[in-house]
Amino acid sequence: MSKEYNVAILGATGAVGRRMIDQLAKSTIPVKSVKLLASSRSAGTHLKFRNQDLVVEETTPDSFDGVDLVLSSAGGSVSKKFLPEAVKRGAVCVDNTSAFRMDEDVPLVVPEVNPEALKNHHGIIANPNCSTIQMVMALEPVRRKFGLKQIIVSTYQAASGAGQAAIDELKKESQAYLDGKNMQEDAKILPTKGDKKHYPLAFNLLPQIDVLEDSGYSHEEWKMIHETKKIMLNDMNSKDIKVTATCVRVPVPIAHGESVYFTVEDESATAEDIMDVIADFPGDVLQDDIKNQIYPQPINAEGSRDTFVGRIRPDYENKGAFNMWVVSDNLLKGAAWNTVENAEYLVKMGLI
Repeated sequence: MSKEYNVAILGATGAVGRRMIDQLAKSTIPVKSVKLLASSRSAGTHLKFRNQDLVVEETTPDSFDGVDLVLSSAGGSVSKKFLPEAVKRGAVCVDNTSAFRMDEDVPLVVPEVNPEALKNHHGIIANPNCSTIQMVMALEPVRRKFGLKQIIVSTYQAASGAGQAAIDELKKESQAYLDGKNMQEDAKILPTKGDKKHYPLAFNLLPQIDVLEDSGYSHEEWKMIHETKKIMLNDMNSKDIKVTATCVRVPVPIAHGESVYFTVEDESATAEDIMDVIADFPGDVLQDDIKNQIYPQPINAEGSRDTFVGRIRPDYENKGAFNMWVVSDNLLKGAAWNTVENAEYLVKMGLI
């Protein structure tokens, strides 16, 4: 008889946490029990797992006694506080925050791209940033077949990347705009809650995601650059692939879009070759039929685990260079599903 696992979901009441509950219910992981954990203000909330009514508990170190697997998306400070406690008690943790991503001893894993990295875990596995996940999903089959020299990405990131409160704020601002009212009064979260100024997202674009650093880059851009190298090359500072990013928040509720320009080592590669390897890659869906105006759109990606890729075309000015458009549900493949999928791989590989 196969082992069954006691699972805890940390941050269960958040937008990603609720989706983790759903994805776990649909996963292949043999679940013995589920414990839902959150802050004291969310304790007592009732949520369902496979039609079973569960009460959310306040998180304490002792919450992890007897737990085999922790799926976490409660914020970086919460992860840093509680996940080491969970590991001490024998649990393996998959964390969807930025807390451990750049830690050399913590694997940063997209299961279709670098599953072997899971073997090096010491109790914690980091889930990459949502914008990074969909980009490496689209580019990994290209890298394997044709090599990659350079990536230039511009993102079009949904409000939900900043949580449910940001979606609610976008809706309020949109209604205020339509009613001829001042949207600024409703702008309290974006571009990033902890920064000095806040701007409306409705009918607007914000070229800032996360804090702006002295380098001129936002922290989101920094994450995309270094996470991509760590996932693909196992070295966050590798020079073997050049990566640069511009990250923009757009007034879309769910699902990020990305315009990706990339250069391959094999200059004989054609756009059709690129399409073929992407179409064959698990988790990627090719939507590229320009004659019939078929291409990825956020509104169609919402609710799907897949990464959608289209508008693949060569740069006729530079040999070996191509453009593509990538869309994925940032709350599923970009967060909840990739987290649960990592746990599935841990079970399949006998690493938990």
